[in-house]
Amino acid sequence: MEENIDERVPVLITGGSLVGLSASLFLGRLGVDHMLVERHAGTSRHPRGRGNNIRTMELFRVAGAEALIHEAASLLADNHGILQTPSLTSDAGEWLFKEIDPGHGSARLSPSSWCVCSQNDLEPVLLDCARKHGGDLRFSTELLSFEQDADGVTAVVQHRDTGRRRTVRASYLIAADGPRSPIRERLGIGRTGPGDLFHNVSITFRSRALADVVGDRRFIVCYLTDPEADGALLPVDNEESWVFHAPWQPGRGEALEDFTDERCIDHIRRAVGEPDIDVEITGKAPWHAAERVAERYGHGRVFLAGDSAHEMSPTGAFGSNTGIQDAHNLAWKLALVLDGSAGPGLLETYEAERLPVAAATSARASARSAEHSHPGYVPAPGAGGGRQGGMLTVAMGYRYPRGAVLGADPEQPVVPQRMQLAGEPGTRAPHLWLHPPGTMRMISTLDLYERSFVLLTGTDGTPWHAAAALVASKLSITLDAYRIGEGKDVDLVPETGSDWAELHGTTNAGAVVVRPDGFVAWRSVDGVPDAEEVLLTVMNALLYRS
Repeated sequence: MEENIDERVPVLITGGSLVGLSASLFLGRLGVDHMLVERHAGTSRHPRGRGNNIRTMELFRVAGAEALIHEAASLLADNHGILQTPSLTSDAGEWLFKEIDPGHGSARLSPSSWCVCSQNDLEPVLLDCARKHGGDLRFSTELLSFEQDADGVTAVVQHRDTGRRRTVRASYLIAADGPRSPIRERLGIGRTGPGDLFHNVSITFRSRALADVVGDRRFIVCYLTDPEADGALLPVDNEESWVFHAPWQPGRGEALEDFTDERCIDHIRRAVGEPDIDVEITGKAPWHAAERVAERYGHGRVFLAGDSAHEMSPTGAFGSNTGIQDAHNLAWKLALVLDGSAGPGLLETYEAERLPVAAATSARASARSAEHSHPGYVPAPGAGGGRQGGMLTVAMGYRYPRGAVLGADPEQPVVPQRMQLAGEPGTRAPHLWLHPPGTMRMISTLDLYERSFVLLTGTDGTPWHAAAALVASKLSITLDAYRIGEGKDVDLVPETGSDWAELHGTTNAGAVVVRPDGFVAWRSVDGVPDAEEVLLTVMNALLYRS
């Protein structure tokens, strides 16, 4: 077989939607050569999947894409709440919530903010950024087959227009190939969960008069609850382009072809409450809401990410965000294993960390659909379980009780009841504004985390700082170290009134090791007699070095 290999690449990604493109961007930022194949000719043209939560935007911030995404999302920058009403002309409506982040309270937790950017606007940004970082992205190209062995994966890909086939040899394969993932099926990986929840037809349309009916109600989505014409209305530009999600009942014999233009126009008019409003249908696409989580996140050198690993109800936009965060978790681990910094055991922590997050988050997404009475969703009695914390807690307060962390409490829930970002191992490291001595160029602690593990200490942590350089040299790894505080010999100064040690749950002589994804990997509350020996043991364990 070796002589028949046409191309070689460390990582092959199949699937070029949000998760695959994000994986490409993250790998490119870390200097990992890779190829992405996508069967469609280009990025999504349909304005779906628009909610990007704070944790996702933090990852895009560090990857250099945050500002570009906000620019692409500018048309919906003032859209915030979720409205529920019998029709847009009814006085009986209520806001399920009017602001995503009332009072900008999340600013104390993160340098980033929620961003409403539709998939058709977000994907081109990710595509451009991924290519700028060296990504070899091939559209109109599909994976036909793959075989793996102890040393890698051999795949056959084909260009759909020319029929040209290429045999690609990769060290690892990322399957971001959607909910009906052929790769997952080939691996024989089953899924758990309730299964299908409901079905909708997403209808894109133009209407100039609808903006006047909507008025100054700048919602992200409006649930229209007339029993005879329910659905969800989403603005695309707040002026003339809109999306309407109409319930679809294929289980009762209803076919997609039944959604004629005439039927869709009539349904939208009745749902809105304006029988004569102008409606021009521009497109239709079916989508299926489900709650399923893969029993495993891969096998051998093949890993699942995004919808191939989990399906979630769309309420709260948890699915796409969880998938993007999957891609980031996997990317930095692949980078460290491929460059020899970490042992292959580090890759086993991908499933240990991300599968429980997906299970907890998918249950929360279903529960939120029930809370919001999402059109078309009729939950089974007891479906979704009890509340698992608010939106922000689910989005960025989740934890890794097991995985590439030391000192985490394995009995703690993956999603706690309330936000706890206090420097505990297994949680996202706290955000703190800092600046280099002598300048006022402010950065967040989160801006320090991307390419390597990072050691943070206070002004009494010089032994830790010295140990970091010795350990990095002994292990031939990158381990950046920063002393935070006031006075001489500090690397970064915290904003006035902030206490680095208190925020991270240590004394000023303690230390915290943070992973490339910004999660706390380990901490020492205080100093120790032999910092080098302790840190050497810690890094060997975190990197799965034998």
